[in-house]
Amino acid sequence: RLQKRIASLTATVPLLGILDITLYRDDWTRIGPTPVVEKTELPFSLNEKLVVLVDDVLFTGRTVRAAMDALMDFGRPRKIELAILADRGEDVRELPIAPNYVGGVWNTSLKETINVYLKEQGFDDHVAIEKKSLRD
Repeated sequence: RLQKRIASLTATVPLLGILDITLYRDDWTRIGPTPVVEKTELPFSLNEKLVVLVDDVLFTGRTVRAAMDALMDFGRPRKIELAILADRGEDVRELPIAPNYVGGVWNTSLKETINVYLKEQGFDDHVAIEKKSLRD
């Protein structure tokens, strides 16, 4: 949906890729003995391109750091920007990561989590602040 929206505003269809960062995370050993690695699809060169990473929630910044590390294995972008649907605010950030584009900012406690629900996943578009489960 974002690709179509950008194309309608700029008359240019941006290239679209999928990046799995599982093995680039700094906590992957805590996810279990055999992490599930999903597909990465980058059917184009990243060299000298403006790359916009898009993520649903920005919390500590560690996912974004992992994504930037992963991107570098596929080329050297001219510039990397960050688009976030829901930002939990700078107070919870562990790394000096700041988004270029933000859907909204929700300052939450560490006892809460933010979930972004999208119509592409079968939901009405909305952001929900929820209590963390005991397993989190």
